[in-house]
Amino acid sequence: MTKKLLHTTLKYYVSFSLIVMLLAAPLFFFITQLMYLHETDEALMLQKEEFELLYAPELKDKDIAVWNKWNRDIKIEKVQKIISKDTLYSHSYYNNLDKENEPYRVLNSSVTINDKPYQFSARINLVDNEDFIISILMVFTMIILILLVGLFIITKRLSITLWKPFYDTLEQIEKFEIDKSSNPKLTSNSIEEFNRLNLAINKLIEKNTRIYKSQKEFIENAAHELQTPIAIFKGKLETLLQRDDVSEEQFEILGKLNDTTTRLNRLNKNLLLLSKIESKQYNIPEEVLLNEVITNQLDFFKEQALAKNISINTDLETNTFVKTNLFLSEILISNLFLNAINHNCANGSINVALNKNSLLFSNTGLSKSLETAKLFERFSKVNPSSKGNGLGLSIIKKIAENNNWEISYNYQDKLHIFEIRF
Repeated sequence: MTKKLLHTTLKYYVSFSLIVMLLAAPLFFFITQLMYLHETDEALMLQKEEFELLYAPELKDKDIAVWNKWNRDIKIEKVQKIISKDTLYSHSYYNNLDKENEPYRVLNSSVTINDKPYQFSARINLVDNEDFIISILMVFTMIILILLVGLFIITKRLSITLWKPFYDTLEQIEKFEIDKSSNPKLTSNSIEEFNRLNLAINKLIEKNTRIYKSQKEFIENAAHELQTPIAIFKGKLETLLQRDDVSEEQFEILGKLNDTTTRLNRLNKNLLLLSKIESKQYNIPEEVLLNEVITNQLDFFKEQALAKNISINTDLETNTFVKTNLFLSEILISNLFLNAINHNCANGSINVALNKNSLLFSNTGLSKSLETAKLFERFSKVNPSSKGNGLGLSIIKKIAENNNWEISYNYQDKLHIFEIRF
């Protein structure tokens, strides 16, 4: 399943952002906790310095008990000797009001009061780790949501703006058909890469268009120039066939040559017809009464079908006008009849239905569906033993395209159905 370029790039942006934020959350927690403890330790040391500077000189031995009673977080205790090093650590104390243990940061240090050693103990209440983690998670969740929404909006709007020239080029290429006269108009823009792409596409289109026109002109010229020698050759063969001194063996050889020349002449005319259709030589439309075109050819093709004992049934809506070229409409009907007869079976049938919206040819034949991949390609034969040149369906499709009609094939109820929708 294919994905749009915008969605693919956005997926990588979002994935990278999530990974970064998920890794940053625990790192942020540990760094913040270290900084928090550092600031707490500094506050405890400041309390000690403040006590030594302001209170210790005024404090008497008898006042220590009163001090401890009224100061909840600072205690003075008598010791035997001075502790040389301050001690900082974390400890939990039970809170009688909240009925739970609370974390504290504690400082134990030595002080001198009235020339006697005492231990100074100060503590500061810390934020509970669980509350701290929840707060950080909430903050980071909000940041991630804001980041993702912001990324989506910015990336989508920015990408639409940046990739607009690319999508314009893509739309032009999708509409381009080499057999049409109009080439895509790829305009320049402010993005160097897209300008290079447009330049390369323009060069490629110009080169292939020149090659296509050259090949088309060659086929048209070759087919046109071959008409005269083929006609002369066929005339000479027919003259030889009418001579009395031709032996039976020679007559058979000349007959085969004449059949081959007839096929060659038909192939040449079909190639010339295709070339003229592609060159828009039949692009002057007129109101054509299609049911009349079919009726005019019906008697001829009934005789053709009689050799295989094929019945032709018609259901033609009267006054069915279509806007097309009369000659092309005659060629279209002729090729549809020939295709239905040539690929039919003995004692088969052909059904022709026409209304204001569609023309439908259905016929019996092979008891399986045809391969649709190459059905309308030039020189593609459904039945290799067929005497046709493989251009009939290609001409039908080209005439339909020339009139902006839709042609389709399907196999249903043991019938091969070709439908043209106007």
